[in-house]
Amino acid sequence: MRIHFIAIGGSAMHNLALALADAGHQVSGSDDQILEPSRSRLHQAGLLPQKEGWFPDTITDDVDCVILGMHARPDNPELLKAQKLGVSIQSYPEFLFSAAEQDRRIVIGGSHGKTTITSMLLHAFKAVEKPVNYMVGAQLEGFDRMVKLDPNVHTAVFEGDEYLSSPIDRRPKFFWYQAHYTLLTGIAWDHINVFPTEEDYISQFDAYLESLAPNAIVVWCEEDTHLAAVIRRTKRADLIFIPYRTPQCIVGSDGLTEVMWSNGSKSRTPLIGTHNIQNLAGARALAVAIGINESEFDSAMVNFTGAARRLELLIETENFTAFRDFAHAPSKLRATTAGVKDSFPNRHLTAVFELHTFSSLNREFLPTYRDALMRADEQVVYYDPEVLKHKKLPALDSAFIAECFGNTKHLRIIDSKAALQTFLDTRNSANSVLLLMSSGWFSKVTPSWLN
Repeated sequence: MRIHFIAIGGSAMHNLALALADAGHQVSGSDDQILEPSRSRLHQAGLLPQKEGWFPDTITDDVDCVILGMHARPDNPELLKAQKLGVSIQSYPEFLFSAAEQDRRIVIGGSHGKTTITSMLLHAFKAVEKPVNYMVGAQLEGFDRMVKLDPNVHTAVFEGDEYLSSPIDRRPKFFWYQAHYTLLTGIAWDHINVFPTEEDYISQFDAYLESLAPNAIVVWCEEDTHLAAVIRRTKRADLIFIPYRTPQCIVGSDGLTEVMWSNGSKSRTPLIGTHNIQNLAGARALAVAIGINESEFDSAMVNFTGAARRLELLIETENFTAFRDFAHAPSKLRATTAGVKDSFPNRHLTAVFELHTFSSLNREFLPTYRDALMRADEQVVYYDPEVLKHKKLPALDSAFIAECFGNTKHLRIIDSKAALQTFLDTRNSANSVLLLMSSGWFSKVTPSWLN
């Protein structure tokens, strides 16, 4: 097939392009901005567009399929040309479903923890030497890329996002997959630009249960009240529900976490934080449901270190540790901050959060962050006024942000790149932990102690 990607530079999009090119398809693409690591990876594969921008002349009658990314707009000139010619236009979740329509489909969804749990499951499949196709939202150690589509493999593991499929397909991505097995981690309102109320957002998960394949198995976190309500009101009598909850755990003197399971067994993992152990419990329950036994899963997790930017260890010395986490939702901030503090109870914890997403920079949504960083000894919220301009959002002031977060004596608001640089450069003091949380890159500020 000849396949053209509109907005090829996206994380999932460029990985799908690489996978399809490897499978022998003729792949091309375009984008108005391609950043690292997408740029280097596309260049190495010979798929990097010669120029950035949109070029409708590249869309001709011999294009079999256009895959449309969320970065494009509905009036994109290449999209308009494809529509005029009647070329097949698909979102990437639509394409993934068509590629895996005959497979056993396993989907991990929820407002947080999706990437981590998907990564755990893929790590377990690899350990037991069972090949799977997959799409995951971060680069994983031991995997060449984030997407694999092998026509000779008939099990597919997809990270299921509740965000929109494409600019012209306003359905959440996970509606497409019609999962046979699914895991739901929890529900915490997000994406205010698409779901303006909490009720709108929660209703997507009601609809998701309706989209599942007949007799699907649903593994779910029974500690989440919103999710419990969704499960209670479903009308699907054919679904099989398997609940899980956070097991007891303790960090040993060697830094490994010992997990005590309800059946009396124990396992060890390098992961820290109760939120990660909750994710581990969900992945373990799902693994058992699909045929990986508990001992196999536990053995695999002994050397699982996580996905890129998911509580990723940046530096560790005798008295100083720094982590970076892909976190932006209030519930994730609370869970991550609490988990790190519980793992390092005798150290000074500095938690730094960057307001970066549309929701986090929205005046209506900001109050939902109240007390999200409260477990940290030192709390910092950073935002770049230029990002607000780029997203065409009204300006924010530090006093309002501080009020939304709880305005404690331990809270500091930073609104300049230079001030953030100065602050981070001095945070590698003895007996301390630094936690950096964002879905962005902190304006590309790098602490001097990382150089």
